[in-house]
Amino acid sequence: MDIDIKNLHPLEIKVLLNYKGDEITAEQIDAQLGFGSQSNQIFSWLSGKGLIKEKSRTLRTIYELTELGSEYKTKGTPRERILRLLQAKGAMRLNEIATALQMENKDVGTAFGQLSKEGILSMDAEKKAEAKSFDPSGTMKTIRALLEKGKQIVEADLLEAEKKVMATISKKRGAAGAPFKIIEREDVVYEFTPEGLEAKKMLQDKGVTGDEIGVLTPDMLKKGDWKGKIFRSYNVNTPPARLIIGRHNPYTVFLDSIKDKLVSLGFEEYDGPLVETEFWNCDALFMPQFHAARDIHDVYHIKSPTMAKEIEEPYLDRVAEVHKNGWTTGSRGWGYEFDHNFTKRLILRSQGTALSAKQLHKANIPGKYFGIARCFRYDKVDATHLSDFYQTEGIVLGKDVNMKTLLGLLKMFAVEFAGATEVMYVPGYFPFTEPSVEIHVKHPVLGWIELGGAGIFRPEVTKPMDVDVPVLAWGIGIDRMALMSLGLNDLRELFSPDIENVRLRRSK
Repeated sequence: MDIDIKNLHPLEIKVLLNYKGDEITAEQIDAQLGFGSQSNQIFSWLSGKGLIKEKSRTLRTIYELTELGSEYKTKGTPRERILRLLQAKGAMRLNEIATALQMENKDVGTAFGQLSKEGILSMDAEKKAEAKSFDPSGTMKTIRALLEKGKQIVEADLLEAEKKVMATISKKRGAAGAPFKIIEREDVVYEFTPEGLEAKKMLQDKGVTGDEIGVLTPDMLKKGDWKGKIFRSYNVNTPPARLIIGRHNPYTVFLDSIKDKLVSLGFEEYDGPLVETEFWNCDALFMPQFHAARDIHDVYHIKSPTMAKEIEEPYLDRVAEVHKNGWTTGSRGWGYEFDHNFTKRLILRSQGTALSAKQLHKANIPGKYFGIARCFRYDKVDATHLSDFYQTEGIVLGKDVNMKTLLGLLKMFAVEFAGATEVMYVPGYFPFTEPSVEIHVKHPVLGWIELGGAGIFRPEVTKPMDVDVPVLAWGIGIDRMALMSLGLNDLRELFSPDIENVRLRRSK
């Protein structure tokens, strides 16, 4: 085996040079060199280099006096204190003893039971504890002797009778309520291998002491303390220490960048609760109450409370009429009786468009608005689908906006935000927009993926909210845009618990 003493730590060197005898233990090293808790670490290093080996290992049990044990040592155990009190005051009720000694009733009761069992106390006709004898029992004498032995007691030093008593007043876990805590330690004895002895001789021959300077500090240069000193060898190929600075999660940074860019374009941000009513999530968007998207397998319902108390008027009545006969929108509606109780059901927001629906009657005309909405929808999780996801939702209101304006906005999302190079528009259908369109981008690994849908709100959506101008609306999957922007191939990587993966994505 090749021994490279240049790679030995100064502490290892000192152990090698100061070792004397056939056996070596942590206690010996601590006594000779004062390494304390470092001894075991040094043994681990030397063992890993094959310079020492384990000779024997012995389990040792130690009983350590707890805070309660220290109190018993100075004030007396509950049994001793009760006996002293009864000797001074005579027979007393148990609650009177507890008050006089400032002890818990349960502790007095336990001590009385032990003293009764030992034949020292009894209960008289008036339910008072009286002493038959004031001499402590053998068990009490043993406990007192154990308390006086010191802070720590090695089990091997106890007599068999003492061990039996110690077992009743010591605990390994939850020892705060016991006089003694059980500590189990392993005493490991090491011996040097032939390679270790050879390394020791090499160190002696080269005059290495372990006191060589390993770090040259500015203070040493200033004072000249380095002069005449011996330095440890430096390995210029040793990699520097890794410096890890605090960083934001890359997905959080991406979400913030979306907000910053939209605000810089003049958009105002809106927000809303995660728990929404069926009314704003679907009904106000002209989705019939029997629509497939409202099946229980598509949205999550709130267990308690199940219903909202009320829906804002006059929008509830207007939307109900739109569904029934079209109201004044020029539409024939869906032709069914609107369920006013169903519309109050509470669900987790399943689409960001719910934010747009609630914003319409408060919006300025002309106006531009957006929201970053977390949505929840039952789905099979895979590389492009999650059961909860983020959408950037928005509306643009104005007399002069049209489909060409909308397509320009969608391309901006795809190119400027997601970093896509290939964009495709596909005709789509949504109950609340006409015309409707989907935007797709080409991912280098996943191929063509849908970013989201958009369109111009139908009159059935806008007129009940007192809006009579065209309204462009879109809902784009931010998670999927992040796939493109951050160079990922799976949505689940956005929420990766692998911190190294998170750091890697931050560096892009």
